[in-house]
Amino acid sequence: MQEIKQQTLAKPVEYAGSGLHSGKKVTLRLLPAPVNTGIVFVRTDLAGRPEIRSNPANVSSTVKATTLSTDGAEVFTIEHLMAALSMTGIDNCLIEMDSPEPPVADGSAGVFARLILQAGRRQQEAARKVYAVDRAFAVHQDERYICILPYDGYRISFTSINPHPLLGTQYYDIELTEESFLQEIAPARTVAFMHEVEQLKKMGLGLGGNTENVVVFDSTVILSVPRFKDELIRHKILDVIGDLYLLGPIKGHVIAVMTGHAFNAELARQIENYRSRGEK
Repeated sequence: MQEIKQQTLAKPVEYAGSGLHSGKKVTLRLLPAPVNTGIVFVRTDLAGRPEIRSNPANVSSTVKATTLSTDGAEVFTIEHLMAALSMTGIDNCLIEMDSPEPPVADGSAGVFARLILQAGRRQQEAARKVYAVDRAFAVHQDERYICILPYDGYRISFTSINPHPLLGTQYYDIELTEESFLQEIAPARTVAFMHEVEQLKKMGLGLGGNTENVVVFDSTVILSVPRFKDELIRHKILDVIGDLYLLGPIKGHVIAVMTGHAFNAELARQIENYRSRGEK
């Protein structure tokens, strides 16, 4: 079997915008990195330019987004960018940001994937470390659960049940490849409900959101123009991909029912704890 090599970007690429939750202006720079670097965020606006590694141990919050923290420095709403890095096969990348949150762009992973493809990819002289799960891992809470099973590939099967009359029960199953991700998952945007918007703003969240970069539902209508009839569940899958890339590349079949960032992070922690024991 042919050995798969690690990849980084062929050249730096930059994108500026505002954060989804903070509303703060930010310039994002994706830079090539040496082998075995992994994905590392660099806060260029803070003294000493602190680095925050993307791994499950650094997850400090999962309220409406995934937050990573190290020694008081943090980055949040990283999951869309992480999903794009995952499915374009970028193993090593330095991500410079002059604010704590990446740009929301159009609310999906599509812009980030296009940036990576625009920069190009460079193969590196080291083998790619793909972790194939060899047993089941699961997180349960009442009727909600997420699990991952051994599988020769990367597959996600997601069920969403939402009381909104335009949503109801949705199911989506996808065998993930770069092509299927770019076509079926990357363009999907996050979903919000008008009855939640004021509460989010009181919490200091959603300040950069609008009906273009978020699919907004009122009580009976969609205030945005949807890209897919089931955009919600496709974006849920996008979030799973981004959150699980804290582990680096993996093989497995993820089955999820009505879950979100907290479940994804706990599943990643379980796998990392098991994996690190095995490596030691």
